[in-house]
Amino acid sequence: MAVCYRHPNRETGVSCSSCGRPICPDCMTPTSVGMRCPECARERTKVRTVRTLTSRYHAWEVLIAINVIVFLAEVATGVTLGGSDSGWVYLHGVLYGPALTGSDLAGVGTHQYWRLLTDGFLHASLIHIGLNMLSLWFVGRVLEPAIGTRNFVAIYFASLLAGSFGALLFSPDIPTLGASTGIFGIFGALIVVANARGIPIWQSGLGPMLLINLLFTLTVSDVSVGGHIGGLMAGLLCGWFIVELHERRHRQELALAGCLLVAVISIVGAIAVAGGAGLAPNGITI
Repeated sequence: MAVCYRHPNRETGVSCSSCGRPICPDCMTPTSVGMRCPECARERTKVRTVRTLTSRYHAWEVLIAINVIVFLAEVATGVTLGGSDSGWVYLHGVLYGPALTGSDLAGVGTHQYWRLLTDGFLHASLIHIGLNMLSLWFVGRVLEPAIGTRNFVAIYFASLLAGSFGALLFSPDIPTLGASTGIFGIFGALIVVANARGIPIWQSGLGPMLLINLLFTLTVSDVSVGGHIGGLMAGLLCGWFIVELHERRHRQELALAGCLLVAVISIVGAIAVAGGAGLAPNGITI
């Protein structure tokens, strides 16, 4: 059952006739073309055809599909289901500081800035991608309807890039990969949005879940502490932009600009701390 995009603790079977977001009775505005959410009720009626309604996918669904496709490509080029650090896709997409800038003694390459993004779509094993996609499904289906697709995508990618920055800041010479940086970001944004809408953080389970994830990050080996913390901090900040600038001041363009600023700062910072020279890749963090 879907939940209201403004009140994630309320289940509903009604969606806005304009944007498709789930809405509870308190958020419904009756119109001649069906129920509308508060935002769309203030806008002019938009024509939506059967084709546009049936072809609409959620961003979190698309992200899961991309991750699965990339993992299959990893397996086809050398990565095993149990986990391995080999294959063309892995070697050309994993985050590795010396491959971004400076002199890479491992022979992987230099100035390969796409790794700041592609590492967030790579996974080391079937268990790795399974846990991450389960987390993305759990958090994505709650947050995206609550804040809209554009905001959700902006937060996800800003957090992914911030996670790459954090990973390089902590361990530039260790290969890092996984979607957990972006997932930590949308989890942080969900906490900010829920708090702004009066949902108790501890009673809703979001607070304890955050503590468990942080404990896992800090105590389990082969986990990128910098990546997870970087993604979480970016998500908290971007969530604040969405709440303060979009929802309270109705300036979505400024909220998206804030997310873009986080992404740009993360890219610049990541390149600055990427490292000048590295030995052959040793170990892997997720």
